[in-house]
Amino acid sequence: MSTQPQKRIAFYMPSLAGGGAQRVFLHLARGFAERGYEVHLVLARAQGPYLPQVPPCVRMIDLGASRVLASLPGLVRYLRDEQPYALLSALDHANAVAACARKVARVPTRVIVTVHSTPSQVVANARTLRMRLMPLWTRFFYRWADRVVAVSQGVAHELVHYVGVSPEKVKVIYNPIVTPELFEKAEEPLDHPWFRDSEPPVILGVGRLTKPKDFPTLIRAFALVRQQRPVRLMILGEGEERPELERLIRELGLEEDVALPGFVQNPYPYMKRAAVFVLSSRWEGLPTVLVEAMAIGTPVVATDCPSGPREILQDRQWGCLAPVGDSASLAECILYTLNYPRRVPETILERFLLEAVLEEYHSLVGTG
Repeated sequence: MSTQPQKRIAFYMPSLAGGGAQRVFLHLARGFAERGYEVHLVLARAQGPYLPQVPPCVRMIDLGASRVLASLPGLVRYLRDEQPYALLSALDHANAVAACARKVARVPTRVIVTVHSTPSQVVANARTLRMRLMPLWTRFFYRWADRVVAVSQGVAHELVHYVGVSPEKVKVIYNPIVTPELFEKAEEPLDHPWFRDSEPPVILGVGRLTKPKDFPTLIRAFALVRQQRPVRLMILGEGEERPELERLIRELGLEEDVALPGFVQNPYPYMKRAAVFVLSSRWEGLPTVLVEAMAIGTPVVATDCPSGPREILQDRQWGCLAPVGDSASLAECILYTLNYPRRVPETILERFLLEAVLEEYHSLVGTG
């Protein structure tokens, strides 16, 4: 492999826990490697269900830190030893560490931080003082980054007007969601009794079982839909909200028709066979799974949360939007979509094509 500094690019994040930002960086890492770059994936701690998906063409570096902040010395050493031409980071704490590490290391590496969530919603739902103060410390550390990438127009607006990042520093680049690999994985066989032709339609949710995804609203909406017609609900993902969700399912008497299989390495065969895909989130940056479902051809329903769904669906043109936390409206959207499914033309999804996004990042890395 080439060791020319100008051909080396690094991606830094906390771990490969199951989330949209992690999938995005794996796509970008593979894409840059296929373009001839020497690509390093630098992890504060090499753990998480996406570890098996790291492509062989990408060198993985485990800093072995107990937490993100503790990875700072290791990242400084990495930058001094390897001196990549550019370092891309994702997620708020990792972004701050990346910007700080370059400052301490005093290397010419370009630092590009990427923001995948809506800052105001992160603060509004913060459980710690550190997260409530997030706009202050991100504004401070992002001054040391060369560019700040927002994954949607909504995120960009908040970075400028809520956090206080200079507008000249912010650039919107959508996530590389529509990839050849997505369609290949969607075609893999699925042996699950719920998806046989004679079975009721399946409503699908995908995401970590956490508060931002608001699966309780989806479960309550499903209970209303089930009163109108035979239907089932499956939610793929794992997280700390599982006990609460299981309790709600029991309270509503839905045990026979709701399944929580946990994290699934390949959710796309489920997505392809679902009657409707539902995003019930309280907030997002740019919901990757919503675009994936649209690309595969599954009709979609989403909450009108900040930010992303309205931007992706082009003001309800390609899917129904329901108010955040409103299970009755979400149920109406699901019923309508079951009766009148809408599928999206391929041209609408061109902005999320891997090659198009890689070109934008390539330009950003190369010229700033």
